Amino acid sequence: MRLKSLAVFVFGLLAIAGITLTMSARSFAASSDIPAWLQAHVGNDDGEISQVVLERARALYLKKVAQGAVHNGCYFAMDATRPGDLGNGVLGRRYYVICEAKQSFRAISSGHGGGRNLKGVVDFSNGKRCAKNFGNALDSSLTTGGAYMTGEAKTSFKGFYRIGAKKDQALLRTFIQFDGEGETANARQRVIGGHAARLLRGMCLRKNPNSSYADHDGFVPYGKLVDYAGGRSNGCTSWSPSDADQIISMVKGNPTTLYIYPESRDITAVGKSGAYWNASCLKEIGKPKFWPRKSLEPIIAQYAKDNPPPPPQPLPICTGP
Repeated sequence: MRLKSLAVFVFGLLAIAGITLTMSARSFAASSDIPAWLQAHVGNDDGEISQVVLERARALYLKKVAQGAVHNGCYFAMDATRPGDLGNGVLGRRYYVICEAKQSFRAISSGHGGGRNLKGVVDFSNGKRCAKNFGNALDSSLTTGGAYMTGEAKTSFKGFYRIGAKKDQALLRTFIQFDGEGETANARQRVIGGHAARLLRGMCLRKNPNSSYADHDGFVPYGKLVDYAGGRSNGCTSWSPSDADQIISMVKGNPTTLYIYPESRDITAVGKSGAYWNASCLKEIGKPKFWPRKSLEPIIAQYAKDNPPPPPQPLPICTGP
């Protein structure tokens, strides 16, 4: 009788333990609310999104939706620890466009801030492939990780470029202003935003008084079109022209969130257990560095004072057809 009672007691304990374990497993599963289709894109290979980047980007988006600041069905993320150039003309896909209602995930290329080399003073420049230096100082041309909201779109005329014999095309580039918070709070002051990675170089003036873009003397600017989708920016997020068109159409008049990794805390944590950084870039750059504005801005300001730029010169008149 005692043996039977003991058996019943032990069985009861095992049953309770089993129920407890099952409930714990269910609770753990419920705590991770990233949809399975989206979780399938998590990883550290090119075109995948690292877990910490997705979690923070999604948390930022859901917070802004709950606050009523965002009604857009999509949000963005960028992992600036990944390589921007994979070699042989292949660009790294490290900017993410996520639309959960449509179960859509896209990974595209994006440039990082090139930084600057203040010769004889300090070098916080970045290579083309991987970013080592990050920061939020004015005129630093560095990428700043953290939370952003997309703002207004501004389209400006940059000049004309030739697309054929005596055939010209105007370069109109749209810029999406970003607004930040915390370490990215001065994004508007720094004129940080997103745009197509296109510009004109070798500018000159050509007589074209009938153009709506002509100046008071009837001249319009011309230049050579440069696509730097695989290059660096002045701290802004730059995309290929086709990707830029899609992104701009998604956020024009319909703001959403952008989370850029890494923040300064992530840079400080490199080398510690559990810290994430793209392994390929970390091997190349060694230890990354964050340059806070309070220490870097005075250096940049003093350098500008000691090395004033030459006075602006008028553009030359174009030669040739």
